[in-house]
Amino acid sequence: MQLRYSYRAYPDAPQRTALARAFGCARVVWNDCLRDRREAHAAGLPYVKSADLSRQRITQAKRTEERAWLADVSAVVLQQSLRDLDTAYKNFFDSLKGKRRGPKVGPPRYKSKKDTRQSIRLNTNAFSVQDDGTVYVAKIGDIKVKWSRPLPAAPTSLTIIKDCSGRYFMSFVVDTSPDILPELDTEVGIDLGLSTFAVLFDGTRIHSPKFLRRAEKKLKRLQRELSRKAKGSKNRTKARIKVARQHARVADRRRDWHHKASTQIIRDNQAVYVEDLAVSGLARTRLGKSVHDAGWSAFVGMLVYKAIKHGRHFGKIGRFEPTSQVCSVCGVKDGPKPLHVREWTCKECGTVHDRDDNAAQNTLAAGRADRLNASQSAGKTRTKVLAQRGEAGTHRDGHTTVAGIPGR
Repeated sequence: MQLRYSYRAYPDAPQRTALARAFGCARVVWNDCLRDRREAHAAGLPYVKSADLSRQRITQAKRTEERAWLADVSAVVLQQSLRDLDTAYKNFFDSLKGKRRGPKVGPPRYKSKKDTRQSIRLNTNAFSVQDDGTVYVAKIGDIKVKWSRPLPAAPTSLTIIKDCSGRYFMSFVVDTSPDILPELDTEVGIDLGLSTFAVLFDGTRIHSPKFLRRAEKKLKRLQRELSRKAKGSKNRTKARIKVARQHARVADRRRDWHHKASTQIIRDNQAVYVEDLAVSGLARTRLGKSVHDAGWSAFVGMLVYKAIKHGRHFGKIGRFEPTSQVCSVCGVKDGPKPLHVREWTCKECGTVHDRDDNAAQNTLAAGRADRLNASQSAGKTRTKVLAQRGEAGTHRDGHTTVAGIPGR
């Protein structure tokens, strides 16, 4: 399986200048190639092949006066930018044809130098990890890196990222084997919420620190200071960076907390079941700020890749499963209830239920049923079954599963 490891980088002033030049050249190649394909499509011409774009927009462009500065950066950076454009088009076409899972993907768009996030991608021909802990990048030099943990294997690719707050990160992709944990007998159903972040089937509650809410007072003050600065001034740029850094601190704290909570759940349980929440829909309601502050999607994504990494089972139950309406004792459906009803009594058996505890128990039961049905139908129907422990991280068709730490 493939994992992604991100580290903070500290380039010096000349290296920051060289990285800015590389970001700009990669962006120009992307925009030039995208423009050629859009113009060809508007004129009814065939799809422009990557080989033609590479020859015209990289090789020949370096010999012209207006694009001669493309030779100041590594050719790998320019080629990888074109390959990233090919990947974006492939995802768009696969989404149109229904070959790609998840929400619909739009066509590639032009990049701007004002984008808050800039990045370049390199393969092993353009970078190497030095013995002194620095990372050599072609035409940039040895960049200092803060190694918070060692790499488990030699990296196969590197992405250098500059975020909106001006921080630099190096994201390495590593091919490694799953770290299978000892098998356990425990399974857990999880009910995600806002007042309480997660409720486990046994009544254990994980309270959300609500990082955004806690930082709102300082963020409001910084936003007021930003709004008072004249547009285009250096003071406005400084104020914008202060706001971006505060938001980055909130995101970092939330991500760190998600990692610790998800790791603990995966280590303590052999199987984990959660409800498939419509996060994008909930984020458009009046509860949108609280939904974004909770970060359910990021947390569930961590559970998924950590389950693959450690040989655990992860399952999602349908989002229309009435987990809050069904009695977990007798199984009678008691009907929908408003959100302010946190405790209710079953009319059939008289059991008094806590809304979240009952939903977590029903989530566990529904997840177990789905897993049992999938295992019984394996080999008899076309139902897809999750890979066994020995195959965790690899699909049956031989393609590796990309599961890693989300990029910063």
